[in-house]
Amino acid sequence: MKKTDFKQTECTARLASVEDAMYVLGGKWKLRIITALVTGHYRFNELQRVITGISARVLSAELKSLELNGLVKREVKADRTPAVVEYLPTEYGMTVKEVVSVLGNWGLTHKQRITGKYATPVIKKVS
Repeated sequence: MKKTDFKQTECTARLASVEDAMYVLGGKWKLRIITALVTGHYRFNELQRVITGISARVLSAELKSLELNGLVKREVKADRTPAVVEYLPTEYGMTVKEVVSVLGNWGLTHKQRITGKYATPVIKKVS
């Protein structure tokens, strides 16, 4: 096997892995939901308040998808009145915490470039 063939094979495998991850974590809301969960926001209304712009319907659908993929578990605490429903990250879901942390740090580092809001230098007129 040539060195270039190995690199293409490795690249193809990496791309397939990224596609798999994006299948489970992709979309506008999933990483935001997981970020909120791993930082301690567990109730539905709490999640909806913290994740700006998400509707109740979309949040519900995304939580179901995350639950189906084993990243989130839904716990009903029926011993309370009224019953309390919490969404908790599973052990598998917590493995995404490092990815979210690295992605968040990258976003903070490059915020000006990403948002296009560069600091305007202040120029003082000399009289």
